[in-house]
Amino acid sequence: MQNTKHPPPFPETGLVRLAAILAPLGPVPVSRSTWWAKVASGDFPQPIKLGPRITCWRAEDIRELIRRNEVVER
Repeated sequence: MQNTKHPPPFPETGLVRLAAILAPLGPVPVSRSTWWAKVASGDFPQPIKLGPRITCWRAEDIRELIRRNEVVER
């Protein structure tokens, strides 16, 4: 029996962590350093800080980023 794990579908709403946004699990095929550079430049959505070590983004903002064709969804 072959056990192939597929990443869960990207949520329509809610908050998502960076690991769920970036490939290979998420729909955005860029590196962490590129992601943070584009966040700093304003090209990508700003994060929401939930605590000193917890950062997330609105799923709706990430979906809008993909719709604008700035990144390609797998």
